[in-house]
Amino acid sequence: MEHADLIVIGAGQSGLATAALAPRHGFARTLVLEADEAPGGAWPRYYDSLTLFSPARYSSLPGMRFPGDGDRYPTRDEVVDYLRDYARRLTAEIHTSTTVSSVTRQDGAWSVRAEDGREFTARAVIAATGDYGTPYLPDLPGRAEFAGRVLHAAAYRSPDVFAGQRLVVVGGGNSAIQIAAELGGVADTTLATRRPIGWLAQRPLGRDLHWWFRYTGLDIAPIRRLLQKAPVSVLDDGRYRTALHEHGVDQREMFTRFTSDGVVWGDGSKEAVDAVILATGYRPAFPYLTGSGALDADGRPRQRGGIAIVPGLGFVGMEFQRSFSSKTLRGAGRDAGRVLSRLRRQAA
Repeated sequence: MEHADLIVIGAGQSGLATAALAPRHGFARTLVLEADEAPGGAWPRYYDSLTLFSPARYSSLPGMRFPGDGDRYPTRDEVVDYLRDYARRLTAEIHTSTTVSSVTRQDGAWSVRAEDGREFTARAVIAATGDYGTPYLPDLPGRAEFAGRVLHAAAYRSPDVFAGQRLVVVGGGNSAIQIAAELGGVADTTLATRRPIGWLAQRPLGRDLHWWFRYTGLDIAPIRRLLQKAPVSVLDDGRYRTALHEHGVDQREMFTRFTSDGVVWGDGSKEAVDAVILATGYRPAFPYLTGSGALDADGRPRQRGGIAIVPGLGFVGMEFQRSFSSKTLRGAGRDAGRVLSRLRRQAA
C-alpha cells in the first residue's frame, strides 16, 4: 500500500495541471493514477485531423508554454506530445495502466483501490478523469432496426473508410462541423442539427476570440449557470464554412427516426444512409466514486466549483466547473489551483 498527500485520478490536461500545482499548495507527495498506458487523457483517441480552436499562446498548462508560433492552432498530435513532455517534467509520480475501481473514505483519509488490487491512501483526492471516456449516445427512435453503422464522434478517426458512402453527421458543435467538413470531401454528407448553427468569428477585429475572452474577463468570470444555458456556437475563421459549401455538405433539421436502411426526415421523406456519426457530446461519469457520498442518485458529482460535499475530495476538468475556460488547456490550471487551495484548508 502506498501513501501520498494527494492522489490525482487521471493524467490528462486537468490531472497534470493539478499535479504540477500541488507542491505550491502544501501537497509534498502526489500520485497520479492513469488508466491508459501513457499520460495524455483522451487526446490520443480523438480523430486524426482535430485542430484546436484556441491558438498555442492560449493552450498552455501552468509553468510550460506551448511550443512554436503562438498564433498557430495546434493539432491533436502536437497536444499529445506537449502533454507527455509536460508529464515528464513533473515531480509527481505517475502510475500508468492503473484503472481506479473504488475510492472510499475511512477514518479521515481516502483509500483508493485499483482494478489490479493495488491500494493507495491519501488525505486528499482529486478526480480529474473528465467526461471524454463516456460518449453520450441519444436513444433515437428506430436505432435498433437500422442495419447501417452508428458511431459516436469519439470512435471516428479519419474519412478514408467512408469514401463514396451516404452519411449523416448529427450535431451542431465544433467537432460536428470539423468532421462533416472533412467527410464532405470523400462522401455525400449531410449535417443534421436540432437548431441553426451559431457561427462565431475566430478573429473579430483582427484578434483571435480568445484574446477578447481574456481582455474582457469572460474567460475567467464565474458565470457557470449563464454559460450552461447559452446556445452552442462554432468558432470558425472561414475555413469550415467554406469547406462545407465546397464539398456540398447540406444542413437539415434532425431526422425523426431511423429505418432499417436509413432515416426519415422531418418532411416524411425516407432516405437510405450508410452510416450516422453522432457528435452529441459526453456525460460526466465517476463510477469509482460510487458509495463515497460524492455522487447524487443519477451519478452526478455533488460539488460546487469543484469542491465535493465530502471533505478531502475535489474535481477538476468538468465543463463550466467555474468559468467559460474550464475543461480547456488554458483553464485547467486556474480551476486546479482553486480546488487545491480549498482542499489544503480542509486538511489544516
